[in-house]
Amino acid sequence: MNTTAAVEPDQGLSQENLNPAQQVDIEYLGLDTQTIKDLEIFESSTGGQSLFDLCNYTRNKKGEAVLRRRMQHPWTDKTHIEQTQAAIAFIIAKRQAFNHLPSFVTTETVEDYFYGILPLTSDNVIEFSIGVLEMRFGDPRSYGRILRGVHITCELVNALQKIIKNPELESAQGELAPLVNEMKALLAHKKLLSLPDKETWNMNFWTVMRIDQIFRVYAKSAVHRLLQIIYEIDALVALADVTRKHGFNLPQVEDRPLFMQGEDLVHPFIKNPVPNPLKLDQEKRMLFLTGPNMAGKTTYMRACAVSYYFAHLGMGVPAKSFRFSPAQKLFSSISLSDNLNDGISFFRAEALRMKDIAQAIADGYRVIGLMDEPFKGTNIKDALDASQQILNRFAEKQDCLFIFSSHLIELSENIINSEQIDCRYFEAGEQEGELQFEYILAKGVSTQRLGMRVLEEEGVFKLLDKNRE
Repeated sequence: MNTTAAVEPDQGLSQENLNPAQQVDIEYLGLDTQTIKDLEIFESSTGGQSLFDLCNYTRNKKGEAVLRRRMQHPWTDKTHIEQTQAAIAFIIAKRQAFNHLPSFVTTETVEDYFYGILPLTSDNVIEFSIGVLEMRFGDPRSYGRILRGVHITCELVNALQKIIKNPELESAQGELAPLVNEMKALLAHKKLLSLPDKETWNMNFWTVMRIDQIFRVYAKSAVHRLLQIIYEIDALVALADVTRKHGFNLPQVEDRPLFMQGEDLVHPFIKNPVPNPLKLDQEKRMLFLTGPNMAGKTTYMRACAVSYYFAHLGMGVPAKSFRFSPAQKLFSSISLSDNLNDGISFFRAEALRMKDIAQAIADGYRVIGLMDEPFKGTNIKDALDASQQILNRFAEKQDCLFIFSSHLIELSENIINSEQIDCRYFEAGEQEGELQFEYILAKGVSTQRLGMRVLEEEGVFKLLDKNRE
């Protein structure tokens, strides 16, 4: 390698080499704070595993940040979803090709090295030589950091060169393909090609400082972009790994009015789950769920929402099969609470949540709404009237879908014959005098009431009667 010849600084990347997602404004699925909380995307209400924890197989801290960004902003158009699906399917099929993707031990060392000590920038041989001597003999600690940075960055570049030479990556699919092609173009930088491909610890200090100048002056933007590509691929590999390891299946995305249909759907956090079907379309836009507490309504709603959310990410879903068309807004109303600081009662919080959904519909968005036993914060008469009006109005909204659970079985008298409302229920059975929950979705409306039965089985009345006596 010629260490004295003048070199040209890196001029950056051309627009045509950028990932398509960087070139255009992307529309993402709308998720608000309440929905993120209800689905436990980043934090579990019980302190357990979140969906992010489930998916986080990343090897780099910044790869983890990319994964978090993806999970905060799922795609909302068919093309991007299918591009991610194609990349994930390819990674699963060619998983060994990604085994040597640099991990945080390498990438964080390179990041620290790049933004630590200032590099020597002069092309003048005399000025450069003086700077090298000052660094080598006047500041040995800084030189040691540069030596380590040069060594690790050389390892990173050589590792990436080996990865792109893998013939299996020639057929990379989906959004992975432009990332691989861009990596190849960056690694073809004339100064990166001049790097040694052997042990770098024993290089003389002159050569070390010239390589340092290549990395941090002349090819700086190229190396920086290579790191970004590593993190993007790291996040894609994580989504592929969670899909493969948990036996999820990639859904089918269709360009048609809003619908979702699943077979053997489960929630990924439930041990030994009971699978159930899901079908909502423009013929049946509203799923009305009934059944006693503990029978499975809320878990089923969350399972439907999680599968739909995962589908928008482009990853596999916890179902035997899943078909859907993308929405623009996903709302859930599962764990609402009052707000004493703002003077918002529980019922007003429920009303405001309905307003959020109604506003999105009025604004013309394709909306998915999940409402778990709404209007608990008011009297039975108001709850019945409000639920009836919401059910009827929401069911009329084209290109929107809703799941509505309720204990108010009286609602069924007015909706059982509605063309847009599909009535389903969960119930408890009995074995040897004890309640048995089967968690199987059935067609119709449940009339089962278990409140008194549960209180009796827990011995509440016996305790109170004993104290009275």
